[in-house]
Amino acid sequence: MSNVWLLYMGFAAVLLFAGLYCLLTMRNLIKLFIGVEVIGKAVTLGIIATGATKNSILTAQALAVTFIVVEVCVVATALAIIINVYRHTKSLDIRKLTQLKG
Repeated sequence: MSNVWLLYMGFAAVLLFAGLYCLLTMRNLIKLFIGVEVIGKAVTLGIIATGATKNSILTAQALAVTFIVVEVCVVATALAIIINVYRHTKSLDIRKLTQLKG
């Protein structure tokens, strides 16, 4: 393995842990959503870095583009859910979601 790959994986690990920290400590839906997006960027960086190191950059780019397309679908769905939660509770705090029980 090259030093550049280790550097990229180090950055990806930092992004991953920052996203996990955000998911574990925040109570705002938007901040949680940002944490999920940061984790997604860490995964994309890891895919591209591994593909560049293994000399299969085209495969890595195809995987990364596929992941980005799936991530856009998740973004659209999550934002629609967040908007509806805000309409019902007038708050973005996850502790208010207990009011939505049927």
